[in-house]
Amino acid sequence: MAGSADFDLYRPSEEHDMLRETVRALAEAKIAPFAAAVDEEARFPQEALDALVASDLHAVHVPEEYGGAGADALATVIVIEEIARVCASSSLIPAVNKLGSLPVILSGSENLKKTYLGPLAKGDAMFSYCLSEPDAGSDAGGMKTKAVRDGDHYVLNGVKRWITNAGVSEYYTVMAVTDPDKRTKGISAFVVEKGDEGVSFGAPEKKLGIKGSPTREVYLDNVRIPADRLIGEEGTGFATAMKTLDHTRITIAAQALGIAQGALDYAKGYVQERKQFGKPIADFQGVQFMLADMAMKLEAARQLTYSAAARSERVSAGSAKEDLTFFGAAAKCFASDAAMEITTDAVQLLGGYGYTRDYPVERMMRDAKITQIYEGTNQVQRIVMARNLP
Repeated sequence: MAGSADFDLYRPSEEHDMLRETVRALAEAKIAPFAAAVDEEARFPQEALDALVASDLHAVHVPEEYGGAGADALATVIVIEEIARVCASSSLIPAVNKLGSLPVILSGSENLKKTYLGPLAKGDAMFSYCLSEPDAGSDAGGMKTKAVRDGDHYVLNGVKRWITNAGVSEYYTVMAVTDPDKRTKGISAFVVEKGDEGVSFGAPEKKLGIKGSPTREVYLDNVRIPADRLIGEEGTGFATAMKTLDHTRITIAAQALGIAQGALDYAKGYVQERKQFGKPIADFQGVQFMLADMAMKLEAARQLTYSAAARSERVSAGSAKEDLTFFGAAAKCFASDAAMEITTDAVQLLGGYGYTRDYPVERMMRDAKITQIYEGTNQVQRIVMARNLP
């Protein structure tokens, strides 16, 4: 049809469908059985990490030339979505591995890529992302962590807050100020290793949801690192950080999709079995309307997310005409809002049972909330969208 090239309904390929089947089977067999305990005990989902590494699904985004699977953006979305369907905490393993390592992929030297992407691809290390600070959340440009050049090294000092998988990851992409007079253009990016002298971690945060993914402060106390761990040129760190988020906000949308799908699937099964007034509650129009709205919102969120993934892939291939900033923010914002609504409705459909920990939907509702907050609050996403209207 005329103008069809501008219509961007992105349909997964047969390979993507096969990947979904593989990940879903793995998630249901090796991850789902531990999801409730991981949440209840607020412990890292080691079983999930082991299963994902064994199947090469822990960091599928790493390019083949560095030992990775070379998965495209949609494949990465599908992996995260299917894991989040059973355990949101576990889905942060592939999601944050991409978030932490993408600055190296986008802007790092060939030496950095060979040094750090190989172990990530093998499953020997995980990668975290250190942008936020106690006084620099939405205003990331107001960070205070400093990196001072000293000969062939940089010395880093500061505190990073809300760092996902901190203490478990071996590698950290750290944003730090190298020129205080230039604000965002004076921020640089570095790779810091867990074992570097002066690196330490705070106690795990006590969170509402995603309890299996440790969130800690990262302390940098005179951390001396080789100068070749600088990602890109001095002063380009903030730009790299923002480019990274354009791509990785889509992975948060994927996580939201998975959480919402898991809640909808469970609620749909429940209402078909639960009987009141002599018949399944699924036969009541009020319940049917709720399910219809849940499914409608989820499918709209999925199409927007997949469309954004298609744009992410084309930008990675060199296209400069994709409005990725808008679509990445839109996918993250819409999908996370939908997930919060869908999981809340799932709790409602289960009634009193939905409010108890004997059923998984209350966990899904708690997990969904963070998708509206991290990698940029949804209020910030709306600002981003307004500034980048296509």
